[in-house]
Amino acid sequence: MRNRFLVTVCALTFAATGHHASSAADATCESLASLALPEATITAATAVPAGPFTPPGAQGRAGAAAPLTLPAFCRVAATLKPTPESNIKIEVWLPPAESWNGKLLGTGNGGAGGAIAYGALVTGLQRGFATANTDMGTTTTGLDFSFGVGHPEMVKDWAYRSTHLMTVAAKQTVKAFYDRDARLSYFTGCSTGGHQALTEAQRFPDDYNGIVSGNPANNRTHLHVVGIWNYNATHADPDSYFPFSKTRAIHRAVLAACDTLDGLEDGIIDDPRRCHFDPATIVCKEGDGAECLTEKQAAALKKIYAGPSNPRTGAPIFPGMSPGSEANPLGLERTLASAPTASGGPQPVVVGLVNWATSFKGPSFDFDRDMAAIDAELGPIVNDVNPDLSPLKKRGGRLIMYTGWADPLIPAQDLVNYYERVERAMGGAEKTQEFARLFLVPGMGHCGSGTAPNQFDALSALDQWVEKGVAPDTMIASHRAGTTVDRTRPLCPYPQVAKWKGSGGTDDAANFACAKAAPAPQPPGVGRQY
Repeated sequence: MRNRFLVTVCALTFAATGHHASSAADATCESLASLALPEATITAATAVPAGPFTPPGAQGRAGAAAPLTLPAFCRVAATLKPTPESNIKIEVWLPPAESWNGKLLGTGNGGAGGAIAYGALVTGLQRGFATANTDMGTTTTGLDFSFGVGHPEMVKDWAYRSTHLMTVAAKQTVKAFYDRDARLSYFTGCSTGGHQALTEAQRFPDDYNGIVSGNPANNRTHLHVVGIWNYNATHADPDSYFPFSKTRAIHRAVLAACDTLDGLEDGIIDDPRRCHFDPATIVCKEGDGAECLTEKQAAALKKIYAGPSNPRTGAPIFPGMSPGSEANPLGLERTLASAPTASGGPQPVVVGLVNWATSFKGPSFDFDRDMAAIDAELGPIVNDVNPDLSPLKKRGGRLIMYTGWADPLIPAQDLVNYYERVERAMGGAEKTQEFARLFLVPGMGHCGSGTAPNQFDALSALDQWVEKGVAPDTMIASHRAGTTVDRTRPLCPYPQVAKWKGSGGTDDAANFACAKAAPAPQPPGVGRQY
């Protein structure tokens, strides 16, 4: 599933090294097979020589990528069973002692987990980290969350237990292999990996010295009803449905209305909260057409921009899709994948973790009664929205959060809402920025997609902050056309934004500076989160 690999591509850059392990190191690696870990069984402890490496499970698979070229490392795999139902797989990759940077890197997964994210392990290894990853103990992958139906302990493993226990086991494995503890420990992940990162920051603040959380799906119960809302908006009345092919025309209309609000015509909406695009402006003059919407289609799109709300109180449940993210992957194409049934009315859409709740009886979803029941039952297990990060700050931990303003899967406003709650809980913006910073990436989709600059090295920024006390006042993001970098922009800590200096090319980050932005009015459907 694409989402599982997106975890590793949006915040990390890397350069390969090619060290060979000595025979002594090989023997030490093999001896890890007898390492005693709590509630765990070591299933592999193998010295892997430098050269091609094919991840387990990829051999013979149709469409599998070519083998990876890696430096030498010690590969340790284990199964953790904190409960009889648990079946948590982890892997820890250990570079030779002479090329180890002395640090541990825990890495996140994507979607429902269900498989080791080997791309994340590769990235960490090639940067000299001892690196760990977990499949989160689930039996499904991608965006299939059916694993949790009737399996409450598996839900807990996925929600928080697997990542913490992976970390504990990885630290013990590192000490056994190198005969010393890791000097520093970091965690990085995006999407579900970003959620894992915030889980660690909030529930297990002593696990890591520094954490990178990208496009986090941490407000789970509310996030997972957005698809139901969007589907109902476009399918409850068959005349409200529009094909995904229209999203390009919608996106062009949004850019025409909002691209220049930041003073530049560059195909990037700097802050979609300032964009008040009205779908009614592209209603067809008569009938229907490929480049316009009918009145009912425009009304459906307006509901999607607004996001789900409580029908009784009007209170927002989750932010709607941001203007400018219409055509990006993992957004409307899932909602619009199938037209309404010939008989009309919505097709069954109540999927995902909603079905984990024993309090949900279905078949339809009530955004008042069912939302409250699911929050009460599942919220304490799967939601990580606690703004009090004082335990992390007290231990000297550092946290970098980022998200794409054009992410249609997890609209950025939800992370903005969370960060502003952190500011209030931690005594204001200045005190919060002493240990936690948020970077919003204009034009970036989910974990790195989109046509705007979307590649940047948050891990190095975190390392500098933790090791040398140099807080990230900016990160440089780039965009590539093939192998060529064709645009760079600075990313600024919220609430600052990158402003063009007024001279020089607008594709060069050197011609921008971070500046304080004026407060932005919130569009309908965006407000505080519960």
